[in-house]
Amino acid sequence: MPVPHRKLQPGKLVIASHNEGKVREIRALLAPYGIEPVSAASLGIPEPDETGTTFFANAELKARFSADLSGLVALADDSGLCVDALGGDPGVYTANWAETPEGTRDWNLAMRKVEEALAAKGPEAGRDAHFVCVLSLCWPDGHVESFEGRAEGTLTWPPRGTIGFGYDPMFVPLGREQSFAELDPAEKQAISHRADAFKKLVAAVL
Repeated sequence: MPVPHRKLQPGKLVIASHNEGKVREIRALLAPYGIEPVSAASLGIPEPDETGTTFFANAELKARFSADLSGLVALADDSGLCVDALGGDPGVYTANWAETPEGTRDWNLAMRKVEEALAAKGPEAGRDAHFVCVLSLCWPDGHVESFEGRAEGTLTWPPRGTIGFGYDPMFVPLGREQSFAELDPAEKQAISHRADAFKKLVAAVL
């Protein structure tokens, strides 16, 4: 017998991310539901080591970490770009591909790595890709609910647009001609992997 979903009550909720782009998108998605989002960074909560090997494991790890330290319900996102011709890479290691020797993240570097890896496969390599997002909610008592969303598309080069973040400038969603970084934020939110996961979260807990 399936366990019933736990309903999320209005009030404060920690967004367990230091990525301002993600925080902005999640805050906009939560706005209609009486939730008061606060970022982990604003509470001084550090980023935990992402030791999971799946999007679900990392999202739940981050949500538990922020819920434990804040005593509030926490929402974490783990998401990434999966390229078919690269066997699903960069996948859960999406952010790692952006790491620089100085310890910062350079998304232009990450996009170049993806393009170079595709070029090494030869002209016959396909450019199909998808974004995955897992949203995990964790309550202070350890109860967790997780939801997965996807956005299908293809990769373009050179990158186009300045509105998005991460790999958005090289990802063209299915049925569109503009990259995620060229779309109006409201339009991107309507079709993104994060929006897909959020619809499932809303249906279950809000």
